[in-house]
Amino acid sequence: MDSPMCLVENADGELHVVPGAIKYLMGLNQQVVVVAVVGLYRTGKSYLMNKLAGKRQGFALGATIQSKTKGIWMWCVPHPEKRDHTLVLLDTEGLGDVEKILRMIFSLAILLSSTLVYNSRGTIDNQAVENLQYVSELTERIKVNSSSASSHDDEEGGDAQFVQFFPNFVWTIRDFTLLLEIDGRNVTEDEYLEHSLELRKGGGKKNLMYNLPRECIRNYFPSRKCFVFPTPTTPANMPHLDSMDEADLCGSFRKVADTFCRFIFQESRTKTVKGGHKVTGRMLGHLVKTYVETIAKGSVPCLENAVLAMTQIENQAAVVEGQAVYQRGMEEVKALFPVAMGQISAHHLRSDHQATQAFMKRSFKDENGDFLKALAVAIAKHYADLLIQNEDASEKKCAALLEKLSVPMAQKIKEGIYATPGGYELYCSHHDNMVAQYRAEPDKGVRSVSGVTTIFLMQHNTSLHRVDQSIDWGMLSHSSSIAVALAEQAVKMEAEKQHQLEKLIQEKERSHQEGICQLETKMVQEAKEKQHELERALDSKLREQEKLMAKGFTEKEAAMKEEIQSLREKEEAKREEKEEQSRNFRAIAQGVMESVSNSLGHYFNYKKAREQRKALVFKEKVKFNLKSGAVGNIPDKEGMTLKQDKTATPKLETGAVGNSKDTTLPKVNTGTTDKSPGSEV
Repeated sequence: MDSPMCLVENADGELHVVPGAIKYLMGLNQQVVVVAVVGLYRTGKSYLMNKLAGKRQGFALGATIQSKTKGIWMWCVPHPEKRDHTLVLLDTEGLGDVEKILRMIFSLAILLSSTLVYNSRGTIDNQAVENLQYVSELTERIKVNSSSASSHDDEEGGDAQFVQFFPNFVWTIRDFTLLLEIDGRNVTEDEYLEHSLELRKGGGKKNLMYNLPRECIRNYFPSRKCFVFPTPTTPANMPHLDSMDEADLCGSFRKVADTFCRFIFQESRTKTVKGGHKVTGRMLGHLVKTYVETIAKGSVPCLENAVLAMTQIENQAAVVEGQAVYQRGMEEVKALFPVAMGQISAHHLRSDHQATQAFMKRSFKDENGDFLKALAVAIAKHYADLLIQNEDASEKKCAALLEKLSVPMAQKIKEGIYATPGGYELYCSHHDNMVAQYRAEPDKGVRSVSGVTTIFLMQHNTSLHRVDQSIDWGMLSHSSSIAVALAEQAVKMEAEKQHQLEKLIQEKERSHQEGICQLETKMVQEAKEKQHELERALDSKLREQEKLMAKGFTEKEAAMKEEIQSLREKEEAKREEKEEQSRNFRAIAQGVMESVSNSLGHYFNYKKAREQRKALVFKEKVKFNLKSGAVGNIPDKEGMTLKQDKTATPKLETGAVGNSKDTTLPKVNTGTTDKSPGSEV
């Protein structure tokens, strides 16, 4: 992004998202570190943002009493230290502006950022703290849990919950002219901030009002940091600050500015949402839309609802992305149809793995595996369709090849060459030569040994019979040869089906194991993110408790202990939840694979119905050709009774073929070894 653009527009007191900015975020797939700056207008917020962007100009610097920034402006730049991350800088409308809906803008800055920079001028006095009055209203402006959440969570208080999800807090003080001393002792900038946020002991309305914003800052934000900036240049040059060379600015100012930027680059966390999931630019765009639309309706933004809405959008998009990855991966092999089963199987396994990886990378909080199931079903159906297309292409190629190779024999049949003494032996010899040529032809696909050759053989035998009716030599042998050839072809067809079934079982098992592995890794990662979120909040509360105890705030210590205990109970609940997820994991994985099996049933049921239709058409055609009845009974290709081998055949697991009875493919033995035309095709 070459220059900042308005993200949220303040139009006459109403907030609206800017479509162009949302579109930009939607195209940003990198994870984001979001830094927002808030503060009074005319305090130099925009200068800090330009400095972080590494540019002299960008965000407008106000040189008059009127604020230059309206609403929220955004600038996305490559993160200078985090690889494959984008630094998103948000400059907000001044809190002291007379034209304002500042509570909403302040709430949005907190909801969207991973680091919140509060910029003020002069010193941290009571007035400076009171200017942060919006902090004390956050429990009314932001909800953590939805209305459907448990009453226990609602009663827990905002402090313990906010600290889990709120950004880090950085206070920058501009034009600081005092010495960093407290009671004659030199202190650091951070010590100066902590001293300014100390609470007063005792009751009374005055002390309560004094302590309220300070308690909120201490309780809501997990970490606090302070930077004090001296005046950058002379008062006369201040209106021209954006056009001045860095070398013309005060050396001590430049030093603090560099330290500030280095801290932001190194310490600002990747933006996360409730549950600890890291946010991409695209997800940030969803959050902005959700929060602004909620505010526009007069409702209070809710972290949980925003995450749930984003989960649905992102997970559905993850399914679509996974499907697209799979389909692109299969285009290469599709262009080569017909191919052998091993070739299409290898492409399927590789593409399935890549599709699942793409899904896992984008999805989150798919706790019941519903979206993973949807992807698995879509892939299985697409694969089934490709298997059918490959078979059709193979059958078409085989039929065309046989038709081409049979032209010389067809001509001889037409000329009556085989209708002479010794013609049958000549026919068998020519047939065997044709079979050898057919078998030598490469790339015939999965139907190279199939009913295609059976039908072809039957057609030519019946053609031969029509021109050979007046000759009774070998007729009985000829008829039996047809039956034997058909039986042997049936054996090969059954073997082919069994091979395909075994291949699909192996594919399903391998895909099953890979899917389980990837899903388990994803769930473990999400559990770690949730655990880290709680540990971060607990650590913040423990540090705050230690500070209160050191200052003698025993009355605050009891409340703090309750909050810490609440966080520890949550931590224990998360551990139990993790164990429960582990127990449910196999059930989720089994559900996914059953969905896949049911989808593969689409392929088997379609294939069975198609074979039955072809068999019926074939039988009727042969009956028509042999309606004279000279050859005798026509072998029923579907109903031939063949001796079954006792060897068990692998079965597809539950749901593999729907309601089809073809769950096993028995091996077949005809009991004969006599050679006949077509037995070697």
